[in-house]
Amino acid sequence: MHVFLTVGSTRFDALVQAALAAPVQDALRAQGYTSLDVQCGNSDFDPSPLEQRAPDHWQRTDGTLQVNVWRFKPSLREDYERADLIISHAGSGTIIEVLRLGKPLIVVPNPTLQDNHQVELSDALAGLGHLRSSTVADLPQSIEKLDATELVPFPQFDGSRFRELLDEEMGFVDPDHGTARKGLSAGR
Repeated sequence: MHVFLTVGSTRFDALVQAALAAPVQDALRAQGYTSLDVQCGNSDFDPSPLEQRAPDHWQRTDGTLQVNVWRFKPSLREDYERADLIISHAGSGTIIEVLRLGKPLIVVPNPTLQDNHQVELSDALAGLGHLRSSTVADLPQSIEKLDATELVPFPQFDGSRFRELLDEEMGFVDPDHGTARKGLSAGR
C-alpha cells in the first residue's frame, strides 16, 4: 500500500520532517503501508539518511518502507491516483482535488501561516466527515486511528448550482418563486 504526502508549493518543514521520522514511519508500517512519497516543496529537511538520486530527488529503502522525497512536479494527479492514503497540508486546491478522487485524506494545517484559513477549512471538512484533521504532533496517532470506511464521500461538483446562485445574486431569478425574471439569463 502506498502513501503520498504533499505540502504543495509552500514550505512546511515540520510536516516533512515528521514524515521522515520514526514515529510516522512506524505508524505507516503498522497499518500495512510499504511505500511513502513525500513532495516536500521548498521545505527544509535532513537528507543525510537518504540517497540522492537526482538534484531534487532522494530515496531510501529500509526493507519494509520505501521512501522517496522530491520537491516539485508539474502535476500531482498521478500521485493522488496511485495513493491509498494522502497526507496533505490544508491547501484548498489540494483538498478539493483529493476529495473529488475519493481518496482517504489526513490534512495537517500549517500553523505558521498568517490568517490561518487552513485550520478553518480542515475543521469544517473534518466535521462533515470527509477527511481527518491532525496536527504534526498527532500525525502518528491519526494514521493509526484512520478508518477510511468511516469517511463520508465528498459530493461531486454540480455546475448548475453555481449558475443558479449567480443568477439569483444578479437578480435574474426570483428567489421567492424560483422563476426567471426578464434579463440576460431568462433567454437561456
